[in-house]
Amino acid sequence: MADYSNYQKKVISRYYDNRDQIDEQRLAELVTNIYLGKKGKQMDNNWISAGEVMERMGVPAGRIQHVVTQRDPALLAEVVQDLNSGKIVKPKPKK
Repeated sequence: MADYSNYQKKVISRYYDNRDQIDEQRLAELVTNIYLGKKGKQMDNNWISAGEVMERMGVPAGRIQHVVTQRDPALLAEVVQDLNSGKIVKPKPKK
């Protein structure tokens, strides 16, 4: 693995320090992309990404599977709302 400069180490560190906020933003963007998108390979990739982001954010596995199999943007939007309101507890960031 390559050695990183001090600047690069700081950038990488800040990215992982803010990963939860990045994931929140990404999931909200995916709701929009899925709602406005057309069926096809990109839509399938969006649903896969949504499942991965929900998993990182601590959404229960049963709910992830339900949302992804139903492919309903409204269900995904409810997950985002529950995450923002605190109904779904986010895991503590790993240090």
